Amino acid sequence: MSWLYLFVAGLFEIGMTYTLKRSSMEGSGWQWQAAFVVCAIISFGALERSLVGIPLGTAYAVWTGIGAVGTVLVGMFVFNEPRDAWRLFFIATLLASIVGLKVTSK
Repeated sequence: MSWLYLFVAGLFEIGMTYTLKRSSMEGSGWQWQAAFVVCAIISFGALERSLVGIPLGTAYAVWTGIGAVGTVLVGMFVFNEPRDAWRLFFIATLLASIVGLKVTSK
């Protein structure tokens, strides 16, 4: 169950960065700022729940990794950020590191 909480925490971290970007765009209203706060509360709450069964260092690394990979993908597909081969390569290595941490965790 701890890994499920951690995955949910990572998804809401992606939500945090998405709403942060949207709230900084011209003409965006307070709703994006409110959505950011909601995502932050859920993300940190789920991260805290995951710590019951996952070591702190592993949980934090996986949480930030999910957020980083997801945010880069959102940037590419939603905000039309660059999709060059090097970016994709390093996203893949980060994803492999996240999987490696999951596989080697006790």
